[in-house]
Amino acid sequence: MHNFLGGVVVIKGVSILGSTGSIGCQALDVVSRYPERFFVTALAAGKNWRLLSEQAARFRPELVSVAAEKDARLLEDSLPEGYKPEIHWGEEGLMAVAACAGAGVVLTAVTGTAGLLPTVAAIKAGKDIALANKETLVAAGEPVTKLAFDKGVNILPVDSEHSAIWQCLSGRIPVSLARRATGQSGGDAGGLTGICSREVGNIILTASGGPFRREPEDLSGVTVEMALAHPNWQMGKKITIDSATLMNKGLEVIEAHWLFGVEYSRIRVLVHPQSIIHSMVEFVDGSVLAQLGLPDMRLPIQYALGYPERLSNDLPRINWFDLRALTFQAPDYSRFPLLRLAFQAGEAGGTMPAALNAANEVAVEAFLNRKINFSSIYGIVSRVVENHRLISGPDLEEILAADLESRREARKYAGLT
Repeated sequence: MHNFLGGVVVIKGVSILGSTGSIGCQALDVVSRYPERFFVTALAAGKNWRLLSEQAARFRPELVSVAAEKDARLLEDSLPEGYKPEIHWGEEGLMAVAACAGAGVVLTAVTGTAGLLPTVAAIKAGKDIALANKETLVAAGEPVTKLAFDKGVNILPVDSEHSAIWQCLSGRIPVSLARRATGQSGGDAGGLTGICSREVGNIILTASGGPFRREPEDLSGVTVEMALAHPNWQMGKKITIDSATLMNKGLEVIEAHWLFGVEYSRIRVLVHPQSIIHSMVEFVDGSVLAQLGLPDMRLPIQYALGYPERLSNDLPRINWFDLRALTFQAPDYSRFPLLRLAFQAGEAGGTMPAALNAANEVAVEAFLNRKINFSSIYGIVSRVVENHRLISGPDLEEILAADLESRREARKYAGLT
């Protein structure tokens, strides 16, 4: 749904999957800044019913959901007198929030492949997707992008790197409607079409390098606390660990392939410790466009929710006189082997990225729970990928089966069974 037609402002309903997480909370901050542009239709959280209660009391969505029935009862009892939203829980609740009738856009900000089926439900309901859940396209890029094309739904990236690429492409829609406009069929990789695909040479994803870009030399002794101390960004625990291993960048490579229709050979990763340049597009004539900004996730969230209009704000700006240097270096694949493994899994295609992602989710959780050391994350993921029986052109059922089997294997290698 466009929010600006013929000079008449159209207020856009927003549903949020994962409202109590880092992205969800920042999205609500964005919504609160533009009451004339957005209203909240539905919110889904996990176990944090107390924060969800505060959010619901402030934004008054018509529908809310939590993970467990007992928390739904506690949530219901905590809401202000006279305010009675629909209250759901579990997977059914996520689906209800995703398909809420009043939403024009659904922000998917839950962690991991738990966001896949709700995102599919939102697409089937004809909702535009503001995608902060990269695992959806990592695990199921082909069927999800085909479904978005078939339903005429836009997938609008929220990750800062993919938002940067999108902005460098002058706001061309990443998938679905861009292909429809040029008469292309659905189901193939990506969304750059027509003149856009002829102009783009390479996509360059920048990475901060995380907390272990240079030290310590031996990563096996890295503690949970060390890995969670990201130098530039404040994020959830899982994505912060992925940033420390550079797996997050590997997942973004696979997501970029599906969003922008660029072969893996034309996707580059460049370490940029300052996190000011969020990504770049190199065109076929050698010109490069970069998107710059302070490391603040509210900027890409606002761009996705406000599309096709760029909204003004009072967020902090870059102080160019304090910006001493912008530096770059190649990623160290020997130090961060998960990044190379992600490229290989993406190129293999089929169910391989789903296996990679599932194994990584299990290994990261095991590390956060202090069951394995930091270096074991790669060992577990690589064993699962090596042993995975790839299925080409999978449907959602086959992808979910591969996800489940890979989780079982990863738990076995982590000593959790």
